[in-house]
Amino acid sequence: MATSKYDNQFQRMTEAPVAGLVMMLAVPTIITMLLTAIYNLVDTAFVGQIGTSASGAVGIVFGYMAILQAVGFMFGQGAGSIISILLGEQKNDDASRFASTGFFSALFIGVVIGILSLVFLDPLLVLLGSTPTILPFAHDYCFYIAIGAPFIIGSFVLNNILRYEGMAVFGMAGMVAGCVLNMIGDPILIFGFGLGTAGAGISTAFSQMIGFGILLIPFARGITHSRINPGRYTRDIREIWRILTVGFPSLVRQALSSLATIYLNRVAGIYGDSAIAAMAITNRVAMFLFSIVIGIGQGYQPVCGFNFGAEKYDRVREAFRVTVLASTGMLLIAGIIVFILSGSVVQIFRDDPEVIAIGTPALRYAIMALIFMPFSVNTNMTLQSTGHALSATFLAMLRSGICFLPMLFILSQAFGLTGIEIAQPAADVLTSMITVPFAFAFFKRLGKDKSNTLTP
Repeated sequence: MATSKYDNQFQRMTEAPVAGLVMMLAVPTIITMLLTAIYNLVDTAFVGQIGTSASGAVGIVFGYMAILQAVGFMFGQGAGSIISILLGEQKNDDASRFASTGFFSALFIGVVIGILSLVFLDPLLVLLGSTPTILPFAHDYCFYIAIGAPFIIGSFVLNNILRYEGMAVFGMAGMVAGCVLNMIGDPILIFGFGLGTAGAGISTAFSQMIGFGILLIPFARGITHSRINPGRYTRDIREIWRILTVGFPSLVRQALSSLATIYLNRVAGIYGDSAIAAMAITNRVAMFLFSIVIGIGQGYQPVCGFNFGAEKYDRVREAFRVTVLASTGMLLIAGIIVFILSGSVVQIFRDDPEVIAIGTPALRYAIMALIFMPFSVNTNMTLQSTGHALSATFLAMLRSGICFLPMLFILSQAFGLTGIEIAQPAADVLTSMITVPFAFAFFKRLGKDKSNTLTP
């Protein structure tokens, strides 16, 4: 890429009005997140038509997908966070080295995970919380997703690198294409060819492969600031460790999300397949709303990283403020609508009286608590984007781990099924409260100690 093009991008990221810049970068990521969430909802609805046990399989496979996402985000956000700071410091060659290292390392790990998953598929699904009645459906669904594991992980890495470079529109193209193909393929393969949950798995794997190819195009054409090729892979183990360290909060966040799903499935399974299906639907709908927060936050991250690297700290503060206010406002509006229509929303995905009876209050509790999340999520993103790995890792452990797992155990023991329904909302509120001092401490010292870059 010509130097003048890079200079224009650098100028835009470090001088354009912050509010407009964040929202401009957020639009592609919001679209990507919403479409991904819509796909998840549509997938849940299609599979739910097969039966309650098949609907429960969605929750089981969701836990496996969270594992793949955890690895992809660790390498993608680890490399991406470093890349955005390096581009802010105008070190393009270093950025290319980290992009190549993050991508090829993730691809290798994806192959290993895929092979191990296929060899130990049934025990893995049981570990993820599958009941005997759900297992056949989950096996057929997850088998093909395991085959596509390297492409799924690689797609997350490529998308994150593009996003951290401030080129989210290219990342959106690949992710959106995959989601659209998936939504088209689901009904054709599930019902048209009569493949059931296996059709959903084939559709997911194939669409992810296509999306992966599309995401590679900007790098192949030299549109990106960083380059990806084997020759740029680092020879310094410390740089691999740096990617893993910065990306570790993402791994922890996603891994704990998977663990939380496993534990939730096991606890809900005491009340039957309907409870598992209801909580799977609740989580998918809540994630759809939560994607607004994540989307705006992902538009904020490259702005944060670039300006932190360029030592423009007032812009980091302003970008954080704009992001929290915008995501809270949008989430509030969307949440009120879904809260009012919660019973009908659950019914769309599974018209089963027992599932609706469990899912409706669970969804309402989830929505009430989500309003606390924009502040905590964006504080976590800020710490990770500026390389404060230790603090970011701790905050990443809160929502699905430190806060949720004890809440689920205690509340389910005390209140039964109702306790299961309120565990995640209670964890969300507690997470937000714990996050407050971390945010104040970071912004208080911001700009006073530049040596804190890429340290706890």
